[in-house]
Amino acid sequence: MGGASILLLLLLAEARMGVSWRPPKGKCPLSCSCSKDSALCEGSPDLPENFSPTLLSLSLVRTGATQLKTGSFLRVPSLHLLLLTFNSFSVIEDDAFAGLSHLQYLSLANNHLETLPRFLFRGLETLTHVDLRGNPFQCDCRVLWLLQWMPSVNASVGTGACASPTALAHVQLRHLDPKTFKCRAIELSRFQTVGESALGVEPFSYQGEPHVILAQPFAGRCLILTWDYSLQCFRPEEELSAPSVVSCKPLVLGLRLFVLAARLWGGSQLWSRPSPGLRLAPTQALAPKQLLRPNDAELLWLDGQPCFVVVDASKAGSTTLLCRDGPGFYPRQSLHAWHRDTDAEVLELDGRPHLLLASASQRPVLFHWFGSRFERRTDIPEAEDVYATRHFKANGDVFLCLTRYIGDSMVMRWDGSMFRLLQQLPSRGAHVFQPLLIAKDQLAILGSDFAFSQVFRLDPDKGLLDPLQELGPPALVAPRAFAHITMAGRHFLFAACFKGPTQIYQLHELDLSA
Repeated sequence: MGGASILLLLLLAEARMGVSWRPPKGKCPLSCSCSKDSALCEGSPDLPENFSPTLLSLSLVRTGATQLKTGSFLRVPSLHLLLLTFNSFSVIEDDAFAGLSHLQYLSLANNHLETLPRFLFRGLETLTHVDLRGNPFQCDCRVLWLLQWMPSVNASVGTGACASPTALAHVQLRHLDPKTFKCRAIELSRFQTVGESALGVEPFSYQGEPHVILAQPFAGRCLILTWDYSLQCFRPEEELSAPSVVSCKPLVLGLRLFVLAARLWGGSQLWSRPSPGLRLAPTQALAPKQLLRPNDAELLWLDGQPCFVVVDASKAGSTTLLCRDGPGFYPRQSLHAWHRDTDAEVLELDGRPHLLLASASQRPVLFHWFGSRFERRTDIPEAEDVYATRHFKANGDVFLCLTRYIGDSMVMRWDGSMFRLLQQLPSRGAHVFQPLLIAKDQLAILGSDFAFSQVFRLDPDKGLLDPLQELGPPALVAPRAFAHITMAGRHFLFAACFKGPTQIYQLHELDLSA
């Protein structure tokens, strides 16, 4: 039997035999029995005080106190043993046992404690025994710190069992695996609004500084934003005149900056900035006879050269591949004619460039780079009425998010020969289903014109998207594109909206175990 247990038995024996020594007046509260070094209090309506400061052992049994506040025992710093059993305690504050630098034995058994504060045992390095049995612990993220603390101390801990949730009822705390608790959460909160609606948003880095460019068709411009270090917000840096623009695609080559402005009417243009300090200026009209009604533009690299693919949604047009040749970009290949394409996605499969085209007339078609041109490889089964596609990689697999305006949007996974259906997500009025890797979280946002947009997070164990958060009106209205940018260690999400101003959200990390 340990020394603390022997001390407790001696204390109880003394109390039963009526052997007690009372310190000077005011040093042994009512409802307590005291000896020179020990005190036993039972049935007190509240937490007794005014003990001798040299007390070594204190037992509080069946008191009416429901809360232990910070520093409750600062007046008895010499305690070696503290028993708080069969009481009404349901709340204990951080550092309730502050100042007990000699404490060896602590019992909180048989109280009403559902959780314990993270810093309860801070400064109690001399503990050798802790008894937590008989409490109705809620075994959620709030016990994670306790599970991590137990193996780190040189004390025997009697933990008792979980009372909830149902799946863990009666399971001993010592049998819980801390790795099974998902206690890190993230949340998006509104940070800033940028006036005028937009169809597209693209991040890029120029001269070591993050930038964002917005395609604003009603304002007739491509608007470049940069970070204002003084005001701690994003501000306009430069705007390019581009009436009816649907996509502003940036390309940085060393000190040079190019912007492709794909326009519904008036012809698509290439803008360029030869070096820092200069303004962007229009330098080339892009394939005016081929780009009749652009709907999307993407940047890709082929054989070490930068190229753009511009999607054409007209009945008589064809999606066009433009590659750099000398000072400009010129048509390299026309593909998928007459299909009224709505979206292009560039991805790498099996170590080769691929191009996925979605259209209003057929299922998405996958092309691969073969020799010096794109050749049709396959289409995607079970994928009718797909407006747009976006891909992401996780755990060595390639996933595809398919946006459907009517019906369920879908998540597919590449199996080596084609994309196979993995998950269906209800969507209504969706024009964008965009995956984004923010910090270490793989997110995907399913936009909606008529309801709240849904933010999902990939569960790495299940390989499926789980609901995380809703974003909706009146701020977020008819989203068309999302982009992530990191600035000074902070993560921002841009949401380009067709029927409202662009919204900027900031991502916050939450510790659910706190």
